[in-house]
Amino acid sequence: MYKTTGFFSFVLRRVTGVALALYLFLHMWVIGSVNQGAEAFDARLATVQSPLFKFLEIALLAAVIYHAIDGIRLLIVHYFDVAEYRKSLFYAVMVVSVLLGIAGGLPMLLFAINGG
Repeated sequence: MYKTTGFFSFVLRRVTGVALALYLFLHMWVIGSVNQGAEAFDARLATVQSPLFKFLEIALLAAVIYHAIDGIRLLIVHYFDVAEYRKSLFYAVMVVSVLLGIAGGLPMLLFAINGG
């Protein structure tokens, strides 16, 4: 099994990209129900406002953060020719992603727990 930071970066980038694409289709499914009437829209909206989806929103935030920060890392490696720092930059991306994920996810989690 591959155990390099490049492999983990590749897999995480692909997984978060697929997650973001799936979210886009879910979002279109909910918004697309507007044409079917208020009842259909309210029913779909209630589905995505369940407690499960509140926690999935936190995972979505983490995916967006990692995907964006890792994209910036890729631009830096490519355009500034700093390939020898790829491993350090990967760890920096992980630290920044976790910190931003906690900063954004913790209020969302507290809001979901308190019945918001």
